[in-house]
Amino acid sequence: MPVIAIDQVQFDAQVRSRYSDVIGSKLGGKVISCSDEFFAEASNLLAPKPPIRDKGRYTYNGAWYDGWETRRHNPEPADWVIIKLGVASARIIGCEIDTAFFDGNQAPEIDVEGAFVPEDGVPDANTKWSVIIDKTSCGPSQRQFFVRTDGLTEDFYNYVRLNMYPDGGIARFRLYGTPVPVFPTALSTVIDLAHVSSGGVAIACSDEHFGTIDNLLVPGRGIDMGDGWETTRSRYPGHEDWVIVRLGARGIIEKVVVDTAFFRGNFPDKIRVEAVDASSDADALSSEINWKVIVPDQKAKPDFEHEYRVSDGVLTGVDEPVTYVKLSMIPDGGIKRLRIFARRVL
Repeated sequence: MPVIAIDQVQFDAQVRSRYSDVIGSKLGGKVISCSDEFFAEASNLLAPKPPIRDKGRYTYNGAWYDGWETRRHNPEPADWVIIKLGVASARIIGCEIDTAFFDGNQAPEIDVEGAFVPEDGVPDANTKWSVIIDKTSCGPSQRQFFVRTDGLTEDFYNYVRLNMYPDGGIARFRLYGTPVPVFPTALSTVIDLAHVSSGGVAIACSDEHFGTIDNLLVPGRGIDMGDGWETTRSRYPGHEDWVIVRLGARGIIEKVVVDTAFFRGNFPDKIRVEAVDASSDADALSSEINWKVIVPDQKAKPDFEHEYRVSDGVLTGVDEPVTYVKLSMIPDGGIKRLRIFARRVL
C-alpha cells in the first residue's frame, strides 16, 4: 500500500495523537520469530524507551547495538521478524522506523505485512500476508515516519511481519492503528472504555515532559515512574495540567480509577475528572465545548489507586452517556493510569 514520509511534528499531530502503537511491549506486543538476530535481538525493536549507544562495547559476535541487527550478505531477498500485536487485532494507519546509531549498517529498505490468524494459532507457511506498508527507503541513524495514503486498512490483523531488504539493523519499530475491541455481548457489562484494548486514545494534553500520555491507558500498574504521565513543575499560581481521552465506545460511567503508582514525591496535589458527549476529536478540543465535572477536585495520595464511585458520593453527574473524559492534575505532577469503567451505549 502506498505510503508517504512525513516529519515528526506532522506524525505526532496526525497519527500519534489519534491512534495507538498496537505492537508496543507496554501492551503485550511480542516478537514471535525472526529470520536472523546474529548481532542484536529482534525483541529490542519493541522496547518502550529510546535506543541508546554504548560505543566501544562489544559482544562475542561484534559491536553491541540497542536494536535488531542481522548478519551481512543475506542470500534471501530480506530478513524478517514476526510480531504478535498487543491487542486482539487492529487496523493500521502508519509506522515509525528508527535506525538510531545504525549508520552504514542500517536497513536500506523496509516493508510491513499483516495477517489475521485464528485464536490460539500462529503464522505458518500457509499464512496469507497482505502488504500494509509498501516498500520504502530508510536512512542511517534517524527516526522515519510513514503513513498510508489510503488511511486505515480495511482489514484488521493480529500479526505483522517487518521485512528489511536485504539485511542490516533497525533500532525501534512502532506500528500505529486502531484496536478492534472485542466487547462483551451484554451492554450491562461494565468494562474499562479508556483502555487501549477497548479503543481508548489519549488525544491531547497540556504537557508530557517526563512521561507520555499514552502510558495512562496501557495494561497493568507499570514498573516505575518512567511508564506514566508526568509534567514539568509549574511555577505560577492557578496552573493545571490536563489530558483528554477519547473512549473506545460511548458509555455511562460507573467508576473512575486514577492511579499514582510509583509517584511518591511528585504526585498531583489534587485531581479533577470531567466528561462530555462529543461527536469528534475536533469538538472535544474546541474551546466552546461544555465539560461536565464528574469528580470534583480531590486531594491525591502518593503511590495509590484512587477509586471514585457513584455510591461514595464523589462520582456524580454520570447518568448520561459520554464519549470523552478530561483528567486534570492540580497544579502538576505524575499519574500512572486512568481507568474509566462504564456500560456501553449503542
